[in-house]
Amino acid sequence: MYIKGVNLGNWLVLEKWMSPALFEGTTAEDEYYLPRQLSKEVYEARIKIHRAEYITERDFLHIKALNLNCVRIPIPYFIFGDREPFIGCIQELDNAFNWAKKYDLQILLDLHTAPEGQNGFDNGGICGVCKWSQNPKEVEFVLSVLERLAQRYGNHSALFGIEVLNEPITENAWKIFDVPNRYRAVDEKMAQGSKPNTIEFLKDFYIKAYHRMRNYLPVEKYIVIHDGFELMAWKDFMQEDTFQNVILDTHQYLMIAEADGCKQELSAYLTYIKENYAKQIKEMSAYFPIICGEWCLFNSLACGYDTKGGQNVFNGVINNTSNNITDKEKIYQEIAKAQLSAWQQGNGYFYWSYKLLIDTVNNPNWQGWDSWDFDRCIDLNYFANKEI
Repeated sequence: MYIKGVNLGNWLVLEKWMSPALFEGTTAEDEYYLPRQLSKEVYEARIKIHRAEYITERDFLHIKALNLNCVRIPIPYFIFGDREPFIGCIQELDNAFNWAKKYDLQILLDLHTAPEGQNGFDNGGICGVCKWSQNPKEVEFVLSVLERLAQRYGNHSALFGIEVLNEPITENAWKIFDVPNRYRAVDEKMAQGSKPNTIEFLKDFYIKAYHRMRNYLPVEKYIVIHDGFELMAWKDFMQEDTFQNVILDTHQYLMIAEADGCKQELSAYLTYIKENYAKQIKEMSAYFPIICGEWCLFNSLACGYDTKGGQNVFNGVINNTSNNITDKEKIYQEIAKAQLSAWQQGNGYFYWSYKLLIDTVNNPNWQGWDSWDFDRCIDLNYFANKEI
């Protein structure tokens, strides 16, 4: 099965930039502080409404109509409702499995957050804190969550697989993202001691997770491990016959390519995609099935985004004139074609993300960010002839 999928980001794991209204009335930048700045009643009401409306049965029907075959669902470590003050979301996930079964879609469950943070990102649940792997009690808790997920959904016909943990950051990526400065911690004392995870720890953790999950997860269901932003570091890992149906997930964003020295020019992007993404995925496919679990069309050329200055500078590629909008469409079509070709060197992809709740027309801060929204990309013809 070649995966053609999309992430249901910001549904069960919140990301402020994807739905700013959820965070109104607070200074919270992540999900950790949202319930700590709202009253219990307001927090619960806000979350319940969001979960009920953001993704519904209609979305699963629409995703199927877009000729996709799988959804990747980010879920939090508190999904079972056992980590106050957060509210569990297992019922919403049960609903998703029923919808997926009805509309013949597969689900990749993605454990997207870990207590005390596995990357220090806002999407890891708490900005600037990355201490989870240093706390054996919390490592065990995450293993127990994975075990319970495997037990609950292991035999469900709509389950494609379970991803052990999203984006556990390693040393090189920690430096590239400049995590302590890019994602400022609210509580410096809490963040003290934060550091990247080691490859050695991740390998040990993945092996433990594999065995714990396989107690309930049939061998035909996949276990997915993230590369920690080090795609080429996993050649000798899990190659024994003991490990079956393990998929390696890599996340490839053009923002990272720019940080790696890729010029903000169309020809440079196309060359980088071919010489890096496609070549590395093809090489690693000799060891694992490979999926690109997160990618999008966002790039500075089309969006006028200054990656060094960290702001949208609108360099003239986009404005209100039809010619430049046409230029933007052509740029995205070329970049989409190149990336889709790169993912074909492996076993498929999941676009990030299915939808955003932001106004990219009236709010200048969000202009150019429509490329993160898969549904808008389809409607705006960023994929030539809607070929995905």
